[in-house]
Amino acid sequence: MAQSLLAVIHKAALRLTSHRKFDFICKMKMLEVLDAYNFVPRGFSSIGIKREKLYQEESSRLILLGKLENSLREHLVDKAWETYKEFKRLHGFPSQYLVAGLITELSYSSDSKCLRKACDLVLSISIEKPGILEPDLMTKLTLSSARAQIPVPASTVLRLMLEKRSLPSLDILEIIFLHMAKTEIGTYLASNILIEICDCFLNKNAHKSAHKELKKPDTMIFNLVLDACVRFGASLKGQQIIELMAQVGVVADAHTATIIARIHEINAMRDELKKFKDYIDRVPITLVCHYQHFYDCMLSLHFRFSDIDAASELVLDLCRYYESNLFQGGKREPQISCTVSIGSHNMRTGLTLHFLSRQLQKDSICKVDSKPGLVVFKNGKFFVSNKALAKLIVGYKRCGRIGKLSKLLISIQNNCSSLEYNSLCSSVIDACIHLGWLQTAHDILDDFELMGYPISESSYMSLLAAYSNMKMFREAEALIKQMRRTGLLLNIPPKVAFSSYIYESEAGMVYLKNLTSTTKSNLADVVRNIREEEKVCPSSVHEYNSSIYFFTKAKMIGDALKTYQKMKEMKIQPTMCTFFHLICGYASLGMYRDITILWGDIKRSMENQDTIYHRDLYELLLLNFLRGGYFERVMEVIGIMMENGMYLDKWSYKTEFLKFHRDLYRGLTVSDARNEVQSKRIEFVGAFRKWVGIG
Repeated sequence: MAQSLLAVIHKAALRLTSHRKFDFICKMKMLEVLDAYNFVPRGFSSIGIKREKLYQEESSRLILLGKLENSLREHLVDKAWETYKEFKRLHGFPSQYLVAGLITELSYSSDSKCLRKACDLVLSISIEKPGILEPDLMTKLTLSSARAQIPVPASTVLRLMLEKRSLPSLDILEIIFLHMAKTEIGTYLASNILIEICDCFLNKNAHKSAHKELKKPDTMIFNLVLDACVRFGASLKGQQIIELMAQVGVVADAHTATIIARIHEINAMRDELKKFKDYIDRVPITLVCHYQHFYDCMLSLHFRFSDIDAASELVLDLCRYYESNLFQGGKREPQISCTVSIGSHNMRTGLTLHFLSRQLQKDSICKVDSKPGLVVFKNGKFFVSNKALAKLIVGYKRCGRIGKLSKLLISIQNNCSSLEYNSLCSSVIDACIHLGWLQTAHDILDDFELMGYPISESSYMSLLAAYSNMKMFREAEALIKQMRRTGLLLNIPPKVAFSSYIYESEAGMVYLKNLTSTTKSNLADVVRNIREEEKVCPSSVHEYNSSIYFFTKAKMIGDALKTYQKMKEMKIQPTMCTFFHLICGYASLGMYRDITILWGDIKRSMENQDTIYHRDLYELLLLNFLRGGYFERVMEVIGIMMENGMYLDKWSYKTEFLKFHRDLYRGLTVSDARNEVQSKRIEFVGAFRKWVGIG
């Protein structure tokens, strides 16, 4: 009888558990019924003690709930937090409504400490009671944390949302990525999260139903992350994001192409950048200003590859751009989607990036810096800067092709009816004179005469002054004869001897004493700086890296290794890009053991050059060592990154471990090992588990 009555009361109470007072009354009624039938629960000497204990607990519970409600109503965040902690310690989580209210109040706070508390609260709830977390609540917190520039907590909450397949809308997601990408650590986290989001679309076997609910990241999000990778020097991570963009099928626009150009320039991937040029060359004149940095990067790469002919051709193309009928006709061409291959053109499973060369997002928040480089866009026309001219001069002089330089200068000046180039030829001659390259200056003068191009008298006089100062009297006499042929120095008699700065004639004395050049040359200063800044790294290393990249993308790892071995035989020092491409090639084929061998080469390279590479390389190594189960190498890379203050994304590494080695050596100790090899492995696995926070 008592038990059946108790069951009835208990069922009624369960139907009204949301009403705390009713729940308490029900409990009291149950105890009265039990007391009436002399039923004493185990562990209690009497029903009275049980009733008293319940009264105390419920009284404490109701008081704390009241305090929490009042604190939230009055927006007393600190008081609400302390009350929540006390309630959680005594009674567990409060109602979903109060939890949501507390997280909301903490999210609206401008204090980063409050935001961190909210993120910690969400993390603990996701572990103990995930059902009470609403997506809107987590979106609000993520956005607030990202805006407050605390990217680690923001990324944690965003990743929890990704696990539940309940990401914010694309508009909100763009804003979150915008704020995260403002800092270096935020950029690393944003790029990793973007990769994780895209993995949900690329993994067709798992989460099929949830896969349809998620919206893939749009062009704006990719642009934000790519731009941040450039700003913070994570160009190799940027290369991965470009490939991911192609895999997911997101369409690139004009902003994307410009950012990609900067990434390819940093990574010295000229062949990849060339693939965009044909499409960009056809954009109408009204849009070409958005591609100034693209051409700047293209020209820069030509110089890095010591391809002076390609650089000259591009300069002439830019000078003729405005008048070209091809570009003018681009206005009438419809907007079409083109595809740009990534890696090998002939790959059956190759990647192609869809590209709309005329697509511009009006509200784009990606603003490319406007620092002058090699290419300048002004008044609707392209010009090359003094820095570009200086590189052309240095390049042609290095290969001894001054005649080609002369023809290029005349072509530039003929194709550009602009004040920018009015004195171009004279400026180059004056620069050579100031640098002491008198023979080069004289050769250019000769070339101009042969081509019938007039040169100002000041250029001749500057060279004559230089010969005079250097006591190069024979060259000076030859120059004077040349000047007479061009109609200069007609007042000096033909029979003249040049000696000790004095010309003598029958009519008397013609003095050219202390003949000096008073002109200044800004171009000469730029040339001088270019020569001082030139890197020791030969252009051949970029050619080899391009070949290795091509082979690894085509999964021709044998050819990639032959190229790498040839580099070593020729004593060409591999760069970070060399190792990065090889690791990606090995990883695509699951050849993790070979990465451990390459790791030895990387360490020797670090010792020989006394350098530490960018974290992009170490993170790639770390993730692949995790996948391959080489935990000694994992801890070695972690040690290097920690010693050099590099940010470590523990969430990413923990996820990778759980994906491949969830139960590896769980509960085992070193004493359980069968041999020394297993003993060490257990030790390193345990060290990683402890470091990353896996129990």
